[in-house]
Amino acid sequence: MGTATIVPFLGPSLKEEHSPVLFSAIAASCLGKKIAAVTKVSEGKERLLEPLKAKGIDVMARPGELGEIRVKLPSLNLDERQAFVVKDGDTLAIDDMPPFEPCLVHLCCFGPAKHQLDLMRVLKTRGFGLSVDVQGFVLQPDVKTGEVRLQDVPEKKEILTLADFVKLDAMEAQTLTGAGALQDQAAILENWGSSETVITCAEGVLARSKGASTLLKLINGSFRGRMGRGDTVIGSYLARRLDHSVEDSLRFAVALTSIKLHKAGPFRGSVEDVLTKMQQVE
Repeated sequence: MGTATIVPFLGPSLKEEHSPVLFSAIAASCLGKKIAAVTKVSEGKERLLEPLKAKGIDVMARPGELGEIRVKLPSLNLDERQAFVVKDGDTLAIDDMPPFEPCLVHLCCFGPAKHQLDLMRVLKTRGFGLSVDVQGFVLQPDVKTGEVRLQDVPEKKEILTLADFVKLDAMEAQTLTGAGALQDQAAILENWGSSETVITCAEGVLARSKGASTLLKLINGSFRGRMGRGDTVIGSYLARRLDHSVEDSLRFAVALTSIKLHKAGPFRGSVEDVLTKMQQVE
């Protein structure tokens, strides 16, 4: 868990509670699946967990320092953002994981690549299905300035091979593959070992599995809900994907995220809202 100061291209700055686990878990929860969130929270900041608990999500909170970031949106292009780490948060380790029976785990951690990769390796050997948000590997802060920069990841092929689902945005995918087009990025990632790939961008979301790609457009018109876009996509996609096809799950995720983009914070609608919105997705 953590907090973020958002500096939009237009309008005043705002401060919001920000965590990939917050956005992704709440987006997934609207389908009524059994969901647990494992995170860290500072003493006295337990109120940050209330939005998760209010959605019926089982919260396993470990003591730890909260992170704080500052994000500037410098233009009307929603794929452009400049992020700075104001304060480092504590990362999750394998000892922080509760004794779950093997299930699908979405890893949206930030921290040293070695620690995250070790966590993936151990969970995989224990029989867990893995979804990984590659931004935790690709986005790394400068140790002096705190500026978060895109960096290639030497272990990327192992990460892709370990994961059952891979989520990243277009800028992160370009950093890893060198390709500019979403279709090319997804094809390269699949060739390197990604079983199922989800790539987000300002215009929409692409999903690729077994050599076939589907691209659907987001329906939006607001900066306000930009933070948490990708986390919302993957949380809703994974929950739907448990019992639906790639294309249906992508349509559901795009519809839900399109609703979320109009308001800061996590998704606040209902599954009925999403099913109605799905009819508008192209």
